[in-house]
Amino acid sequence: MEQVISKCKKITGRVLLSSFYLAPVEYYSVFFRASSTVIEVHENYQKQSYRNRCNIVGANGSMALSIPVEKPSAVKCRMKDVRIADHGNWRHLHWNAIVSAYSSTPFFEYYADELQPFYEKRIPFLVDFNLQLHELICGWLRIEQPTNLSPEYVAEIPEGIADHREAIHPKRPSGFMTRPYYQVFQDKLGFVQNASIIDLVFNIGNEARLWL
Repeated sequence: MEQVISKCKKITGRVLLSSFYLAPVEYYSVFFRASSTVIEVHENYQKQSYRNRCNIVGANGSMALSIPVEKPSAVKCRMKDVRIADHGNWRHLHWNAIVSAYSSTPFFEYYADELQPFYEKRIPFLVDFNLQLHELICGWLRIEQPTNLSPEYVAEIPEGIADHREAIHPKRPSGFMTRPYYQVFQDKLGFVQNASIIDLVFNIGNEARLWL
């Protein structure tokens, strides 16, 4: 978490987002179109959200991958304090699922070598894992906008900020629709909307930003 803004009142960004794991296309559409963005890291962690979950598209349809987290000692735990649990061999399972879903896509081999190390190393905190993946994806998409982190919980939204922290959620579809792009299993499944950003990148490659 290298780039931190000093005070909430000095936030000059246009969009407020949460920290997500391999976030859906909708998230990066919002991020790409914003003049600047603040990522909330002091909010309370929420289960069954994109904070530790992404949806990829395999041969049998949409598949959710969830990162296990350690049970916090308190009822509420800030996102920045959530630790990744090491049980269940989840890194191996997630990477195998990604390979199974995308190894036959046109651009998987081009990007896979940069993504695979995230499933071989141990990053203790969920928010750090998410943010490092986010920086990688921004590089793929050629998004140069810096990632600013909230220094404290943003309870009151400053004027000119669009709050998207709860707008992008797997249980509450927002109605976001992207222009259909090639998906390797499309003939079998039809087009699957709003999958993880890696679905777009692996299928479309360096033109992915044109769909944001």
